[in-house]
Amino acid sequence: MYPLIVSTSDMEGGAARSAYRLHAGFQSIGVTSKMVVRAKLSQNKDVFVQRSALTKLGPVMNNLPLRKYPNRDRTLFSSQWFPDAIASSVQAINPDIINMHWIANGFLRIETLKLFKQPLVWTLQDMWPMTGGCHYSAGCDRYQEFCGNCPQLNSNCEQDLSRQIWQRKHQAWQSLNLTIVTPSHWMTQCVKASALFKNLRVETIPFCLDTEIYRPHEKSIARQVLNLPQDKKIIVFGALAATSDKRKGFDLLVDALRKLSYTEMAADVEVAVFGASAPEKPIDLGFKVHYLGHFHDDLSLSLIYSAGDVMIVPSLQESFGQTASEALACGTPVAAFNATGLMDIIDHQHTGYLAQPYSVEDLAQGIAWILSDSDRLVNLVANARIKAIQKFSLHLQAEKYVRLFEDLVKN
Repeated sequence: MYPLIVSTSDMEGGAARSAYRLHAGFQSIGVTSKMVVRAKLSQNKDVFVQRSALTKLGPVMNNLPLRKYPNRDRTLFSSQWFPDAIASSVQAINPDIINMHWIANGFLRIETLKLFKQPLVWTLQDMWPMTGGCHYSAGCDRYQEFCGNCPQLNSNCEQDLSRQIWQRKHQAWQSLNLTIVTPSHWMTQCVKASALFKNLRVETIPFCLDTEIYRPHEKSIARQVLNLPQDKKIIVFGALAATSDKRKGFDLLVDALRKLSYTEMAADVEVAVFGASAPEKPIDLGFKVHYLGHFHDDLSLSLIYSAGDVMIVPSLQESFGQTASEALACGTPVAAFNATGLMDIIDHQHTGYLAQPYSVEDLAQGIAWILSDSDRLVNLVANARIKAIQKFSLHLQAEKYVRLFEDLVKN
């Protein structure tokens, strides 16, 4: 029995990293798996690129329907209407089971799923599978009945693009042999509340990571490599489009840091931001800021986490929050809001601090709480590493998936 993982990429971006890590987890326990991707960045012989004109055109064509909504939010919105060639690739590989991950932005058409004959396990990376096109609901609960009048499209019409996409999903997916896996209990609750998936089997399995790569490095060496000061407390923040994606909560972090800058800690703290280059007009955070730029390899990321004293993940919504789990694995405590997927990663005042959603005052207090007591920080560092090993290691998650796959294939 071997599974096939379907994902847009094999390494770049959080969603792709989780798929590739699961693939590596299967290898670590002796299970043969293969991947079909749009973009291959590794040299892994079991990762196959879907090469066709359709695949290349997918992202461009995905956005065409959005031209009718010039006033929409500029967040990712996937219509998935353009044909693809994935089914033939899957048929050629002929796996026992198909594990889908992030398939949006024009990679896999909604109607393609019903062409697969094998049992499907969908690992949800965000909320797109259960919505009318958005990837996070941003507080909208219309996906719990049916979409339409979409706030992200800035639409005043019930029969808008979100309703059309939702109806396509409803029609195409009714008879699928589909099981849902979510990375957090919050996402599980969203699935059970959704109109599309509420009657399906759903399992909660956290995203995994290699705790031998994501491990604590000597802080002085990590800082020397990254050109960060040795004599300061370093606050780390990072994400793809770290400073521009509203969902990542950079504006809340700014307010929290400014509040912190008026405390007695001001002279001893600096900030490191990865996933973004220095803006032309730097934002005043109240502290000196080091913009580290974009990093995609695991070793560089583990050095960044190790260089920090605390990682801040101020996201409004996260299906899981991989930067938080990566930071813990490197022995760096995390401060975040007590909401969505991050609640499964951070144990309040044990591996970090969970602030009241979405209180910048409490977030600032949490950062100060972590940094202000050196003995407490030593304990938080140790607890963070232990949590990552016990909950997020590759083989643990791979074994959970294999047990699920065996059960589904058997039945």
